[in-house]
Amino acid sequence: MSDKPNVTVLGTGIMGAAMARNLARAGHEVTAWNRSRDKAEPLTADGVRIADTPAEAVANADAVITILHDGPAALDVMRQAAPDLRPGTRWIQSTTAGIEGITDLAAFATERDLVFFDAPVLGTREPAEAGKLTVLASGPSDDAAANAVFDAIGAKTVWISSDGADGGASRLKLVANSWVFVLTHGIGEVLALAEGLGVDPQRFYEVIDGGPLDAGYARVKGGLILNGDAANTSFGLDTAVKDARLIVEAARASGVRLDLGEAGAERFRRASAQGHGDEDMAASYFASFNE
Repeated sequence: MSDKPNVTVLGTGIMGAAMARNLARAGHEVTAWNRSRDKAEPLTADGVRIADTPAEAVANADAVITILHDGPAALDVMRQAAPDLRPGTRWIQSTTAGIEGITDLAAFATERDLVFFDAPVLGTREPAEAGKLTVLASGPSDDAAANAVFDAIGAKTVWISSDGADGGASRLKLVANSWVFVLTHGIGEVLALAEGLGVDPQRFYEVIDGGPLDAGYARVKGGLILNGDAANTSFGLDTAVKDARLIVEAARASGVRLDLGEAGAERFRRASAQGHGDEDMAASYFASFNE
């Protein structure tokens, strides 16, 4: 294997498309597949080959990245790819799959003799496109092929454990996402309350500016709402619905009560039911109003 392994990306949504581009720019031979081929086609301008099936996509891969909606989707696609997966292929599983989902995926990796990495990422559209994601990785940290992939897509790799099957990286991803969601719902409710009370939201930002209550995320997500730009999706609301459910389920299974987590999951669900599912998760703001 060369120092530029051939890489397949299965799933070319916001994150997967950015990963494929950055891998190609780093000099890797990249093949991509997506259920809707038209969403993958723009990647050809970056030198990415588009495959018609998952099996075709992985045929010559040294490493395969899955970045799909959830664990069952990732497992289904890898089963489709199975006839052409070579033993020893690195499987970099970056879908936010939850704890049970990772267990099922790791079992499939063992069955097919794949080198399994539990490697969800932190970051949204802009850091993904800039190759500045944070990779949370469980698996053999000395693997050259995996590290070459991580270097191309991320600014930092945080190694959690040496065993991809233990789910350590996915557990940390749920913890990190729970904080992201608290911030998102928090600024949404603040802006909704300001509107309801007739307060200029910019006065709120003036109050917190530069102090311990200030938060860059509150400014980014709040800006999408104030500028009427929630359709500029960085982290999709329907994806947040799924991730919030995984967080709540994991907490319950661990005997932990998440009052904010459960309320936030309901806010996402309500905003999606109002028709905001394809927008950025900042659209949880609209859950504060009857539409």
